[in-house]
Amino acid sequence: MARSGKVAVIGAGFYGSTTAQRLAEYDIFDTVVLTDIIDGKAEGLALDLNQSRPVEGFETKVVGQTTDRDGNGYEAIGGSDIVVITAGLPRKPGMSRMDLIETNAKIVRQVAENVAKHAPEAVVIVVSNPLDEMTALAQIATQFPKNRVIGQAGMLDTARFTNFVAETLSVPVSSVKTLTLGSHGDTMVPVPSACSVNGKPLTDLLPADKVEELVTRTRNGGAEVVALLKTGSAYYAPSAAAARMAKAVREDSGAVMPVCAWVDGEFGIEGVYLGVTAELGKGGVKKVVETELTDSELAALKEAAEAVRAKQADVQSL
Repeated sequence: MARSGKVAVIGAGFYGSTTAQRLAEYDIFDTVVLTDIIDGKAEGLALDLNQSRPVEGFETKVVGQTTDRDGNGYEAIGGSDIVVITAGLPRKPGMSRMDLIETNAKIVRQVAENVAKHAPEAVVIVVSNPLDEMTALAQIATQFPKNRVIGQAGMLDTARFTNFVAETLSVPVSSVKTLTLGSHGDTMVPVPSACSVNGKPLTDLLPADKVEELVTRTRNGGAEVVALLKTGSAYYAPSAAAARMAKAVREDSGAVMPVCAWVDGEFGIEGVYLGVTAELGKGGVKKVVETELTDSELAALKEAAEAVRAKQADVQSL
């Protein structure tokens, strides 16, 4: 595919800068814009990334831009087809994603309002935590159609689940298929019935208690990384997931991915942002794909929807 269009990444921390690197190395965009409120940080990273182009063999130009809370600098994202919002504080050891809600809500609202002003046609991919609530807030703040505001969570959680299964069974990750739905948090819903290894059901290969152990580790996957790092949170796997979503939108691929999307009737669930499988392409979510679930998995998904709905209602005033 020929290079075209512009993608912007808001926030040049480890997550944002790694996402920008991945997007640039795809070599499918004309420009990747990276912004940050720390003076010179985005510009310095952009300079460094551009100097990697001869080594890695890509032509996409990376542009860095310092922004401020008054909205200065956001003109650099003008005309972006896709905007990835990574801005916000990461978790510290012992913190839940929900502990970040008030602080990150203020940041995400300010960012989203500037996205609406300067990139009114963009598809927005939210990765700031708590993910489901910040996705809902970004849609409220931008007033974009709900299909154009999506959250990155299920791709990451599914990747973690896949990795844990592969490690447990000592098989290639390419042979493992897993799925997680629900929220990016305590009401995450891994879907064992959709999991297989070389086409064989996971439940035929591992006892129920071991599958549940892997489910629990997946649910706590982010906290496990935070506890080990002590001074930050995960960014290699999360950035890979966000970049793949942006790639699917840019290429209008119709790829079906687990994402945080607006659900309005699917699975018998009404009016909430929730982790589901969805077809992505130009314009964001083309449709929510109703994965076949067992009765217990569907009940867990509905329970997750109600838990997330209550928190999403709260962010409207933040």
